[in-house]
Amino acid sequence: MSLTLKPQTRVRAKISSVGTYVPPRLLTNADLEKMVATNDQWIVERTGIRERHIVDPGVATSDLAVEAAKKCLAARGIEASELEVIIVATVTPDMFFPATACLVQDKLGVKGAWGFDLSAACSGFPYALQVGAKLVESGMHKKVMVIGADVMSSIIDYTDRATCVIFGDGAGAVLLEPCEDGEIGMVDYWHEIDGSGAAALNMPGGGSLHPPSAETVAAKMHYVHQDGQAVYKFAVRKMAEAAEIILSRNGVEGKDLSCFIPHQANKRIILSTAERLGMPESSVIINIDRYGNTTAATIPMAMQTALEEKRLKKGDLVLLASVGAGFTVGATLLRWEF
Repeated sequence: MSLTLKPQTRVRAKISSVGTYVPPRLLTNADLEKMVATNDQWIVERTGIRERHIVDPGVATSDLAVEAAKKCLAARGIEASELEVIIVATVTPDMFFPATACLVQDKLGVKGAWGFDLSAACSGFPYALQVGAKLVESGMHKKVMVIGADVMSSIIDYTDRATCVIFGDGAGAVLLEPCEDGEIGMVDYWHEIDGSGAAALNMPGGGSLHPPSAETVAAKMHYVHQDGQAVYKFAVRKMAEAAEIILSRNGVEGKDLSCFIPHQANKRIILSTAERLGMPESSVIINIDRYGNTTAATIPMAMQTALEEKRLKKGDLVLLASVGAGFTVGATLLRWEF
């Protein structure tokens, strides 16, 4: 028997296309004022959010992911059949199994691709981005789609003002491909998890610890539970720390960045991080006022905002940063290549 090994070629990975989608239905701060004891001024001052998009009944995470994927493919000018891998970052899968990636693959009509879901809450997209990039860099794949998508409205208690004002629904997709000659693409990343913070932000019901039952439903264990102060303090500290680590070890300072695209959890956290990095607000992409926190979708959606506002162009040095439930932390440094 003669075993022929596939040559492994060292290549670099880049983002070559972006596509996003949000459902058309709006939930404004004025709408929330009629639902819980809150008001527009309180929400805007503490979060920076004015409105968010919410799905209609029967619309699932895979539906949003497919729409974002189609826009990403159209922007690149390729067919879904060319995809080799589909990675979906989400904490609101259509169901426990099969993976949402399987449902997206089927709805797109992709044949021969493989894929999986990744759960890292608000850091889901940068985590999935690095997994996808490594698959490209291994030389084994040339077209990997990474999707961040969440229907947070499906797990939000709209009588809990601590959480219902924060979250929205949406999806964002990027295509990862090998760099061309002279391109740099993905530069570096730094990730960390701290499970000691698990109790501060979670959905306690539905898993193997607390399987679904009449009791878990009555106790509202299938909704997001959050210790807002604990989450805020951790996020302020760790988003800046992650950004500083990745910049320092690559010899980059905040002033060298063309664009900072952070997870959109809270405007005050974003601006605090930018100030610590010495970055002007003009270099920071913020769209939380229009979309709220769409969890795994926020960073690709902010990429789309940056492109639409012509604040992102080929050759720009870009920083991504996130903090999410888990706790999960991530930062990515990359060169924009289209």
